[in-house]
Amino acid sequence: MRWALVKVCLAVTAMVVVAFAVPLGLVVQEMASDRAFSNAERQAATIGPTLSITTDPVQLRKAVESTQMGAARRMAVHVPAIGADAPVEIGGGWAGEHAVAETRRIGRATTASVAGGGSALLQPTALGSGDIAVVEIYVPESEVSNGVATAWLVLAGVGLALIVGSVAVADRLGARLVRPAERLADAAHQLGEGRLGARVPEAGPKELRSAAVAFNAMADQVVQLLANERELAADLSHRLRTPLTVLRLNTASLGDGPAAEQTRSAVEQLEREVDTIIRTAREQRPATALAGAGSGAGAGAGAGCDASEVIRDRMAFWSALAEDEGREVRLAGVDRTVRIPVARPELAAALDAMLGNVFRHTPEGTPFAVDVHDAGDAVIVLVSDAGPGIADPDAALRRGNDGGRDGSTGLGLDIVRRVAESTGGDLRLGRSVLGGTEVRVWIGLDGRTRGGPDGGRGRRGRRGSRRSRGARA
Repeated sequence: MRWALVKVCLAVTAMVVVAFAVPLGLVVQEMASDRAFSNAERQAATIGPTLSITTDPVQLRKAVESTQMGAARRMAVHVPAIGADAPVEIGGGWAGEHAVAETRRIGRATTASVAGGGSALLQPTALGSGDIAVVEIYVPESEVSNGVATAWLVLAGVGLALIVGSVAVADRLGARLVRPAERLADAAHQLGEGRLGARVPEAGPKELRSAAVAFNAMADQVVQLLANERELAADLSHRLRTPLTVLRLNTASLGDGPAAEQTRSAVEQLEREVDTIIRTAREQRPATALAGAGSGAGAGAGAGCDASEVIRDRMAFWSALAEDEGREVRLAGVDRTVRIPVARPELAAALDAMLGNVFRHTPEGTPFAVDVHDAGDAVIVLVSDAGPGIADPDAALRRGNDGGRDGSTGLGLDIVRRVAESTGGDLRLGRSVLGGTEVRVWIGLDGRTRGGPDGGRGRRGRRGSRRSRGARA
């Protein structure tokens, strides 16, 4: 569309230039010719008073030579025979006898072409005897076309400037029309690829502004729908996983017997079914949704949350079960606002995964702690317990990620790892100060991956498997 507009403006401007410049050039050429012959007529008129007084050849020659044209040998006088006097010819003449005779006959000025180039003006002048003399002025071609070439060059330059200017203006106008459309198409491609932060500036012509508004509203709706889906998945895990954990813990106190085995088998079957539902819901979610929500690239409304507030909320949920099992709980660093670029449902799901592991894999009465630290360019969330710890973190992470064992969906610390890495952070496993397992989550605030040039792998190598994939899932 941009080049089509340029071509149209080029064609229109060229036609306008031709329509005006060519006639104007012809007018200039005609004016130059008129100027040259008008000057010749004035020069011819200067010899008129002398001819009205005398036709003496000597006097006429002196009068002719005293004029500008005569001195330049561009004037000739043709006096006819008067009575017994012979005809008088002053100057050689250029038009010929026939042209002179024709001018005498019609009695008005005429022009004739000269064989060697140029023109001759023949001006009839009445004599005292009533006869008609003819004054001939030679007009060279250089005077007839004087200034015409310059005028044509000026007109050509002006026309070229108009054409270039119109093309430039058309190109700018075309860019103004095309760029919003290109931005809209690019944003549509980005949204199709899963980059949910793609938005279009509402600029340009009215129609394209309306299209941009509609696209942005559609993108916001898509983000909202995906957020609702994440909330539903998180709510499913909150509502089902925790009661299942309680049931699994309670079945351990049933002792032996057919009824107890049937109950434990039913709980395991129910847990597998719930895991299948959660896995299916997670697989249906676009792989780029988490990255779009946490990358900071315009993730849409609700992309960030207050980590302290979410931790307090989830600990209020888990505290009832902790009280029933006699677990001592310690919270630190949650008394102030700590903003992180993670959606609230994502952080809540990650916290539930870590806390669920504590209740599932440590004995009743085992204390645990949740700490939050603001490190400036990152927020660190620590979940530590006084349990037996993890003998082989790498093996536990692999089992949690591949979903190959019963009761494992890969949703444990794999959720935590995805949340951390979506912000440029990472996940670490280690030994806590309480003597058990410590899960340390780095949540980046500036979008840069923590660690050295290897993207944090060196630090993870020093502390075991840092990019955890779902320990105790």
